[in-house]
Amino acid sequence: MSMSENINKIRSGPVAENARTIFYALLIALLIRAFLFQPFNIPSGSMIPTLLVGDYLFVAKYSYGYSKHSLPFSPPIFDGRIFARQPQRGDVVVFKVPTDNRTDFIKRLIGLPGDTIEMRHGQIILDGKPVPRVRVEDFVERDIYGNVRRIPQYRETLPDNVSYVTLDLIEDSEYDNTGVYVVPPGHYFMMGDNRDNSNDSRVQNVVGYVPFENLVGNAKLIFFSTDGSAHFWEIWRWPSAIRWNRLFTWVQ
Repeated sequence: MSMSENINKIRSGPVAENARTIFYALLIALLIRAFLFQPFNIPSGSMIPTLLVGDYLFVAKYSYGYSKHSLPFSPPIFDGRIFARQPQRGDVVVFKVPTDNRTDFIKRLIGLPGDTIEMRHGQIILDGKPVPRVRVEDFVERDIYGNVRRIPQYRETLPDNVSYVTLDLIEDSEYDNTGVYVVPPGHYFMMGDNRDNSNDSRVQNVVGYVPFENLVGNAKLIFFSTDGSAHFWEIWRWPSAIRWNRLFTWVQ
């Protein structure tokens, strides 16, 4: 058998076929992640009660068009956005923090370019008008030991009739009363729903105003959720650790 015949045999053998299958699968997964949906997990409590630590969700990458941050590691292959679509007030958005352009944050979009935003006693003043804020039933937080903590909740309704619930851990905390923020052109103002436990646009040296280019996508669907009470190897405890009522619920 000649060398060329050996090479052809290797190229058409099972090892080569498996390698091609793996390559195509990885390519398809990369394309889906870059252009359609990216999985994202919630590592902190800044978006409680909307999102809980241990939630896993899909982020729609196509919602606002595509920038370099749509791709893994944000390669500097182009600036700005292509197929751009403007986000809406109330969207829950994953974005790259502008102070390092690497770290993913997830917050709610409160302010559009040109908006003025101020906090007075925990209430948003948007373009000079108070955003309606109504007290609702307390959020009940239980730890893994069964201890219960009750936290005041408020339902906010933005001018576009987007309504959601926020937490108020501390009355008149540092960022419950602020100066007036003016959102620059091409930027957005983000806030966590857990208002007293969120580094967001109110903290200018940590997050500040978020450029349009830094938006990664719109949070859409919670596909899995665990309360963290079971390790990955404790298979027998998985059923009790999964938050079944949160599976396949829309992010609002």
